[in-house]
Amino acid sequence: MFVAQSSPFLKPALSVSKMMLVVNLALIPGIITAIWVFGFGVLVNIVLAIIFALGFEALMLYLRKRPIKVYLNDKSAVLTAVLLGLALPPLAPWWLTLVGIFFAIVVAKHLYGGLGYNPFNPAMAAYAILLISFPAEMTTLWPSPAMLAGHESLNFLQTLNFQLFNQLPPSVTLDAISYATPLDVVRTSVINGLASISEIEDTGKTFGMLGGLGTEWVNLAFLAGGLFLLKKGVIQWYIPVSLLATLGFFSLLFGSFELDSNPSPLFHLFSGATMLGAFFIATDPVTAATTPKGRIIYGAGIGLLIYIIRTWGGYPDAIAFAVLIMNMCVPLLDYYTQPRVYGHNDRDQPS
Repeated sequence: MFVAQSSPFLKPALSVSKMMLVVNLALIPGIITAIWVFGFGVLVNIVLAIIFALGFEALMLYLRKRPIKVYLNDKSAVLTAVLLGLALPPLAPWWLTLVGIFFAIVVAKHLYGGLGYNPFNPAMAAYAILLISFPAEMTTLWPSPAMLAGHESLNFLQTLNFQLFNQLPPSVTLDAISYATPLDVVRTSVINGLASISEIEDTGKTFGMLGGLGTEWVNLAFLAGGLFLLKKGVIQWYIPVSLLATLGFFSLLFGSFELDSNPSPLFHLFSGATMLGAFFIATDPVTAATTPKGRIIYGAGIGLLIYIIRTWGGYPDAIAFAVLIMNMCVPLLDYYTQPRVYGHNDRDQPS
């Protein structure tokens, strides 16, 4: 018996819920590595962010008269929470996470209409607001990486006590456990002419084998997760490849003029949140470009902006600002990179 069905006849390979679940699973290697390098504060950030995100998501769904269970099950709020939790300093106080999640879920997502309508990546919008509003907390609460010999460290309960109640053990000071990130050291020392690359390398506290000390391993883990997403077809290669290629090209181009004043391409690629940004943030299907050509330009624009901001701007990592700036360009990119419709020539396309 023939049963008539309405379109669409092809089911999507992954539902929103399954896609978000796969992306969250792909983040696990990077999360584990970040906890190993920077301590339990990474885990505390993520757990608090998820709790706050689910709470704000449920509240906004209730106020907007949407089915709470259905929308919570899409796991988009959880993914936003995990990304913001990873971006925050591992010793961030609980209230910083709360403010960031409020802005991400309530302002950057629901005030624009919810998932699918937000023009800006919620996690990066929240990160940018926090960095501008609370620069001290966002830049001085990074603990020393585990591979730095002789560094002070906190166990889980001590970390939790500091993040919730701002209390450290009597024998430990914040200066003893805090650490200037490699990108921050390069931005404030090398680019401002206070020290050369070789002089910083001699200290053994900034550069690893590929990128920043400690952060290189985190970036390798996120790279592995990103390749997993590519293999599963959750993301396509256009954005991450164009982003990383552009960032590598310009760091190589400018670095070739003065090697002792410019970090190597590998340093840029394996420091900060480069791989997290390339595979998990820039590829956000809601806020990224949708056409193949548009995605290549979008990724290249982010890569170029990362290098510009890291080198001449005031914010060392630059992932959030680069992504948000290119989010604003998405409508223009999608309009002018529409593929030719079958049966029509270029003159038939909108001008």
